[in-house]
Amino acid sequence: MTSLTGVHTVAIPVADQDRALAFYTGTLGFELRLDAELQEGLRWIEVAPPGAATSVALVAAGDGLPSGVDTGIRLATADAAGDHALLAGAGADVDELLLWEGVPPMFSFRDPDANTIYVTQTPG
Repeated sequence: MTSLTGVHTVAIPVADQDRALAFYTGTLGFELRLDAELQEGLRWIEVAPPGAATSVALVAAGDGLPSGVDTGIRLATADAAGDHALLAGAGADVDELLLWEGVPPMFSFRDPDANTIYVTQTPG
């Protein structure tokens, strides 16, 4: 049995790390947790919603790791409608707000590299 206790970081491939960093910190309001050159040409950037346990690494896209993917990442929010309106107002590529009976409000959006991310309202 392992000693694994959680998910620390998930990676999103991006074509321009500076542009992605500006979107995730400026538009989404994530905090910068790490921005370091691990070795020449290998920059590692981690961002996260303030106080979140799991971070997002904005990794350089390349051969075998293209950008423009469905990340499968679901972000939690207390106000899906409010966040939907804010992102749409900021010019983000957002889909419609889904309000299905018996299901929490949710929507999807794409970052500047066309990576799809989902937002789901959590109870509370």
